[in-house]
Amino acid sequence: MTSRTRRGVPLVAALLASVAVLFFALPLFGLLQRAPWSDAWDDLTSPVALDAMRLSLECSLWATALSLLFGVPLAYTLARGRFPGRSLVRAIVVLPMVLPPVVGGVALLYAFSVNNGVVGGWLHDVFGLQFTFSKAGAVLAETFVAMPFLVITVEAGLRSMDRRYEDAAASLGANRWTVFRRVTLPLIAPSLYAGAALAWARALGEFGATITFAGNIQGRTQTMPLAVYLLLESHQGTAIMLSLVLLFVSIVVLVLLRDRWFGAARES
Repeated sequence: MTSRTRRGVPLVAALLASVAVLFFALPLFGLLQRAPWSDAWDDLTSPVALDAMRLSLECSLWATALSLLFGVPLAYTLARGRFPGRSLVRAIVVLPMVLPPVVGGVALLYAFSVNNGVVGGWLHDVFGLQFTFSKAGAVLAETFVAMPFLVITVEAGLRSMDRRYEDAAASLGANRWTVFRRVTLPLIAPSLYAGAALAWARALGEFGATITFAGNIQGRTQTMPLAVYLLLESHQGTAIMLSLVLLFVSIVVLVLLRDRWFGAARES
């Protein structure tokens, strides 16, 4: 006998779960069913679609790079630092995850716009930077909503790792940078990869903050989600095919992260 009794799923739970699965699956089926497969190549190679895909890739990769550059030190500070207000700092960092994206765009507008931003005018006068209605603004908006995903994932990895390896390296004379580079980073690599993938996927699908802060200008700020929104009325086929590209990318990210999320589950 096993120490744990196996029990089946109650019928009511199974029925409700089936309804929930249908709730998620039906919109996807509808999207696939309405896709103009015969014109797929023409739709995806149209100037609007190509500009949107190119810009989405550029901006999302820049947003991921910035998230790694600033998010990893931030996660390390939150995981290892002991300072007053740490909980408040963490709340501020993860706020974009629950903040309505349009509100995030408005907040960015009043922080970085040239005319009435808190620091936007100064950045323009001193460094010549203008974020509104520019590619840099699209990158900034995507970084704002994507970085929290990397921070919380890496922080969780730092908290769960065995610190005895770091202590052993330090006792052998390694300095902090060497310990971090040779011991800490390899140990949290799965969390780092997962956080980067989530940040990239979130940046790729960003809509509200981007359109509010950077606008919807083809070839400059019109990423794929913005192009879908604009093309739904004029070129529905192209909008659907771009939606399917985003859907495919999302599925790939979920498949790549399945072991990270569900790898601990085992049949017994």
